[in-house]
Amino acid sequence: MSATQRSAAPGAEAASFDPRSVRRAMLAGSIGTLIEYYDFSVYGYLAVVIAPQFFPSDNPATSLLAALLVFATGLVVRPIGGVFFGWVGDRMGRRKALVSSVLAMGVASSITGLLPTYEQIGVTAAVLLFLMRVVQGISSGGESVGAYTYIYESAPPKRRSFLGAVTPIGSNLGFMFAAATAGAISALTTTDQMNSWGWRLPFLMAIPLTLICLWARLRIEDTPEFQKAAEAADIPTAPIREVLATHRTALLQSIGLSMAQGGAIFLGLTYIGIYMTTELGYDSTHVYWVSAGVVLVTVLLMVPAGWLSARFGCRRVLMVGLIGFGVTAYPALMLMGRHSLVLAGAAYLLYMASSALVQVPAASLWPHLFERRVRYTGMAIGYNVGTVLAGGTAPYIAAYLVDRTGNLLSPAFFVMTVCLIGLGTLLTVRKDL
Repeated sequence: MSATQRSAAPGAEAASFDPRSVRRAMLAGSIGTLIEYYDFSVYGYLAVVIAPQFFPSDNPATSLLAALLVFATGLVVRPIGGVFFGWVGDRMGRRKALVSSVLAMGVASSITGLLPTYEQIGVTAAVLLFLMRVVQGISSGGESVGAYTYIYESAPPKRRSFLGAVTPIGSNLGFMFAAATAGAISALTTTDQMNSWGWRLPFLMAIPLTLICLWARLRIEDTPEFQKAAEAADIPTAPIREVLATHRTALLQSIGLSMAQGGAIFLGLTYIGIYMTTELGYDSTHVYWVSAGVVLVTVLLMVPAGWLSARFGCRRVLMVGLIGFGVTAYPALMLMGRHSLVLAGAAYLLYMASSALVQVPAASLWPHLFERRVRYTGMAIGYNVGTVLAGGTAPYIAAYLVDRTGNLLSPAFFVMTVCLIGLGTLLTVRKDL
């Protein structure tokens, strides 16, 4: 019997699902992911402003690449967080892992907003920024997969494909909130004010947001599946070793899917805003608002994407989404360079329209690949390794390609490559929800 069959048998079907508990689980998972991704992504939206504050250089491209490298570093360490929080989640419970991950993220983001700059303390400022980004990366390594796992196990089996939309909705609202906050502060401050203290305010928003998330997550119980496993003492003693011994195929599949999703979506959510301001010369405040609007539309598309996943299967919908990214990447980047912000916004939306068709089915397909005993750990390793390889590095790779080749459209070929990896991976996935 396969791992997915074992996970669907005693743990899923025998567990009871109280409607009130399901609603609380959806709220806690989505709001936590919203806050986590707000904290994590606001750095990307403010990279152009942060770069000269911590990495001053006569060459703006060098300064920006240094800031983006720190952004990528936050994702490079995600597997470390995934291993740690996966161990906590599979050994001590999903709830404890989710509470601790969002608390670590909130503290690191708040401290980032208080850091002195290079002008004040020299290279130590860059080191401190790097360390805070590392803490953010470690905490994010357990957040998304924790929310995917928690919601998957808290939802009735027949509704998992549809309710899988909850976590991506939360994460994308986090990106949107980050873009809107950056846009509002940019609009209300002068350039000097933004460079001096305005960039700090979005990071300091982490303080009230983290308190809200803790309130929501401290009110929930562990998932029905984990509670039954704890009562039966069916808890893995070494989840990492068990994943590597019994779930190697699922692990490789999750890495491939993560590379495809992360590469395509992180390029859209972080690099395109930088591309439109630094390479194409659009006003940064306008770009912030365009980004927020585009992400809002993709969020609205996630509910029908959940319905499509439940109706036609997560695997098929995910394939359509990856094909959409691969086909639209080149023309979207080309249209953005036509010196019209309206056309650029429409092209941005054209590209990101595929986001819902990728994120929603993947949110349910990932946990479906692993047995309950090691679901958190397996997802954490696979998802985060894939994100390191192609997701968090996407903005840096895109900026590097443009800088080295002089071709503003070269990042499109990176998107096509990761989408082909994802499609090839999906061909090996035999079991759908």
